[in-house]
Amino acid sequence: MATKRELCSAEDDDWRELNGLIESLAPEQMEEPGYYPDWSGKDLLAHLAAWMAEAAKMLTQVHYGTYLKRDLDVDAMNKDFYEANRDMPLPVVRAEAFSARNRMLSEMNAIEEVSPEAEDWFQESGPRHYQEHLPRLREWVEELRSRS
Repeated sequence: MATKRELCSAEDDDWRELNGLIESLAPEQMEEPGYYPDWSGKDLLAHLAAWMAEAAKMLTQVHYGTYLKRDLDVDAMNKDFYEANRDMPLPVVRAEAFSARNRMLSEMNAIEEVSPEAEDWFQESGPRHYQEHLPRLREWVEELRSRS
């Protein structure tokens, strides 16, 4: 099992790359669909923010000993997150992403010893999740840059 320092360092490295790619786009590029057929860069950022917020809640439960493992319908949750955020203005989505990340990191820091559950939630909503989306984001940013 990784240490808290190792987990947070990996998260920070991946976040830096992901956020750098996102920040390299103009606001109108962030709103353009095509990251996935219906998703824009803004939708991706909202998606990541929603999962970081979810991780923060679960890490709080781990910290206080109230965490109960449950089955998740990830596809349904992703759909709900998309619907809840698709009409949000870009500045709000950005603020929510930074807030959710800060809360996730804060909750991870509050845990004295990293349990398997804490590591799993942190990894799946942070570095592993970023790594899942980084290849397509790199492609999408290049596609948008080539049009400019």
